[in-house]
Amino acid sequence: MIRIIGIGKLKEKATLALYEEYVKRISLYSKIETIEVPDMKIPDKVSDKEVIQILQKEGKAVLDKIKSDEYVILLDLHGKMMSSEAFAEHLENVFVRGKSTVTFVVGGSLGVSSELVERADLRFKMSDLTFPHQIVRVLLAEQIYRAYTIQKGITYHK
Repeated sequence: MIRIIGIGKLKEKATLALYEEYVKRISLYSKIETIEVPDMKIPDKVSDKEVIQILQKEGKAVLDKIKSDEYVILLDLHGKMMSSEAFAEHLENVFVRGKSTVTFVVGGSLGVSSELVERADLRFKMSDLTFPHQIVRVLLAEQIYRAYTIQKGITYHK
């Protein structure tokens, strides 16, 4: 099973439609669940202390959704980069090693709490570029779908 936990809602209709299309495609290969955790309101002038408090609250809300036996992949600007092929192989290996659920976590606009970083089994960096967290969810769903097509030898992956 694949779970994608994101902080905040996908609000743009086009972004949501594209995300849902990839979720539909993934569902041909795996059960998939999307969980949206409410993001905290960020004041216009936010202090470092307030940022930490917001991250901790959002992080706790995410951690409350993760079971102890899940393999957690945190989308992280400081994580490990890999090719689509390496990502597909890693995902397949996680399932082969007996994990029944892989949970991906996409943080909010401020990032993620240190507690989420500590819980992650893999910190995964998709790109050196910075993207809005809503777009990251679409890119992640596309890469998960691509991983399945690579594993199955389907011509989607080029």
